Amino acid sequence: MSSIIVVGSGVAGMTAALAAVGTHDVTLLTKAELAESNTRYAQGGVAVVIDDMADPGAPHLGDSVASHVADTLVAGAGLSDADTVGILCAEGPAAMDELIARGVPFDRHDGELSHGLEAAHAFARILHAGGDATGAGIAYALIDRVHESPVVVRERTTVVDLLLEDGRCVGVRLLGGEEVRSDAVILATGGAGQLFPYTTNPEVATADGLAMALRAGALAADLEFYQFHPTSLDAPGNFLISEAVRGEGAVLIDADGHRFMLDVHPDAELAPRDVVARGIAQQMARQPGIPVRLDATHLGAEFLARRFPNIDAACRAQGHDWATVPIPVTPAAHYYMGGIRTDEWGRTSVPGLYAVGEAACNGLHGANRLASNSLLEGAVYGSRVVEGIVSPAPLADFDDQWQAPLKLDLTSDPDAQDVSRTDLQQLMWEAAGLARDGADLQQAVAELRRWRSPEVTDAKAAEDANLLVVARAVVASALAREESRGGHYRTDFPHTDPEQATHSAIGTPTQQKV
Repeated sequence: MSSIIVVGSGVAGMTAALAAVGTHDVTLLTKAELAESNTRYAQGGVAVVIDDMADPGAPHLGDSVASHVADTLVAGAGLSDADTVGILCAEGPAAMDELIARGVPFDRHDGELSHGLEAAHAFARILHAGGDATGAGIAYALIDRVHESPVVVRERTTVVDLLLEDGRCVGVRLLGGEEVRSDAVILATGGAGQLFPYTTNPEVATADGLAMALRAGALAADLEFYQFHPTSLDAPGNFLISEAVRGEGAVLIDADGHRFMLDVHPDAELAPRDVVARGIAQQMARQPGIPVRLDATHLGAEFLARRFPNIDAACRAQGHDWATVPIPVTPAAHYYMGGIRTDEWGRTSVPGLYAVGEAACNGLHGANRLASNSLLEGAVYGSRVVEGIVSPAPLADFDDQWQAPLKLDLTSDPDAQDVSRTDLQQLMWEAAGLARDGADLQQAVAELRRWRSPEVTDAKAAEDANLLVVARAVVASALAREESRGGHYRTDFPHTDPEQATHSAIGTPTQQKV
């Protein structure tokens, strides 16, 4: 039986590992505990159209796959790939059936699945678990299934690079030098929130898979598009205040109590995330030193504690009684639309190497992910990536919607110093955060060259090396896109250019190691 290595233990990685059981010997590698991933911390839910399983009197009545597709395309700001969006929305119901069969305890009302509303969705189609603990509900159910399966799990195992022979990926190299070989490698390593000092992501989100793929010569795509969640708690840790809170009716107010998002977009708090995040940032600039606030007081203490138990507890732990006083919120890095370039089966430009979930980019999310499509992506494409391995076919042709790749320069100045993660994060926040401009990006290019990867003797050094690679790729991609679109906003090019409605690409000309 052939073998597969899966790197990463979020919904995408564990779904892929389970899907491969029976056809492959599967090894799942994760650098922390199995449960430590972005999936575990996801709150809002899963966007999916399953009318036949829900209360016919609910507010989703009339919803359809076509409507879900349309909302996803609109949120993607003209850059979402219609084929991959169609696959996501059409195959979503079957993926949810599979998650339910695997024990995910989605919330129900009178025996039927509950549906919530989130920003930029035309209907209430968000399934949730534990109120605001959907990711944890999915993660722990899948962990149970993985433990019951023949999948070999290696926790606290840091992968530092991909093994290549004759241009093909044949396994991975671990911290300490051990090599683990396989017929295929699936990277499901999640996002890159630790590029920034303010993020809703856990500490493990250090862009490891993306960096390893770039060093191996794989192409990446859309790296300029980073989504900043509008509402994290303005306190250490940036605890996520789910979009679902605004979906239930909470509003954003300025220092004078004015609902300022009504002046920004017709959908106010339920506008696409990039619009709301920039609206908050602009209002914060107008009232320096005073945060904007999220007012959920009219929802009442009983409802908030029942519907959002984890957020309720987090607010109270920080000394906020959000049932009586609006809470301070701020944008924070949340989700990467860009990633390792793949086709609709998770195939990368390197034979034998596959990618799925937030680590990958198949054009699905375009320039701005629609709320609650990420967990769905992991469930749908986590299965599809294994289908692509079982029934291999040539890498799909990328049409003229995909740009010719930029050359990524990973060299450092002769007198470069080891990278400082704190300094790198601050540089990225200032130069490649919510708003960018050419001068700052050019300066960031020069500053990043003054740093070099540290000697990789421990897991943190490996992470720092990966963050430096991806920071350089992000800055180069952001500098090249001279327009504003979705999660990429250039103050010197504030308008969207129809001629630039194409996916970017970037890669290294030669294979490199940490």
